[in-house]
Amino acid sequence: MNDRSAQRLDLIEQTLASGGTLHLRDAAILCGVSEMTIRRDLSTQPSALALFGGRLVMTRYPGAPVYDLDEQQASYHAVKRALCERAASVIEEGDTLFIDCGSTLILLVSQLGRFDDLTIVTYALNVASAVAALPNVRLVLLGGVYCGASQSFDNDDVESAIERIGINKAFISAAGVDGERGVSCFHFHEVAPKQAAIASAQQRFLVVDASKFGVVRPACFASLNDFDTIVTNEGHMPELLARFTGQTLLVGLPPASTCPMSHC
Repeated sequence: MNDRSAQRLDLIEQTLASGGTLHLRDAAILCGVSEMTIRRDLSTQPSALALFGGRLVMTRYPGAPVYDLDEQQASYHAVKRALCERAASVIEEGDTLFIDCGSTLILLVSQLGRFDDLTIVTYALNVASAVAALPNVRLVLLGGVYCGASQSFDNDDVESAIERIGINKAFISAAGVDGERGVSCFHFHEVAPKQAAIASAQQRFLVVDASKFGVVRPACFASLNDFDTIVTNEGHMPELLARFTGQTLLVGLPPASTCPMSHC
């Protein structure tokens, strides 16, 4: 490990420990190096920092749970599969779909083999790898800097790339859904593609199991009513859903029990 690189990132983390963001140029001035050096530090050293829209943000804070996609792949598997089966029922031939990253929506890909004409837009490597095996599905992968924790890509130009694509339906995952703070995730680099897909798509679907309700994660990216439809499981129906003005598609399974390590 490069000691100077680690020291620079530690300094930036200390500066952001109480929250907020730090512009890349200000981080470079703080550390006495170029902006390119800070970018190189982020790409080569493990840290709790992410570059989002030219600003550095903390993706997690001391004591916060760490997202592990491999671990989450097995969490509430039956519930997540049922949610994706229900979500797939709204897909039509010829659709262009945005599929978000995370452990829930990867299961949606297994429902797409019966279609003859689909286009899938994603910034998630696990989704792209699964879609690539489907013969009748066109894949649009939004690349950039690879983020291993969520198996997804971070790209400063992702918003404009999504805006240029005609998306019929966007399927969005989340790690938290709260009445006051809205819909949130763990990783700040996911905010831009999620928001761009929500803004561009003709129909927006939030696919989330009930254990996420009442939970707030660091990166808030939408309000509940930014979605047309919520696909969730029965049972735990908090008051916040009463504020939702769209459609709720329920899956008839026992609710997933609340788990502090349950992520999108």
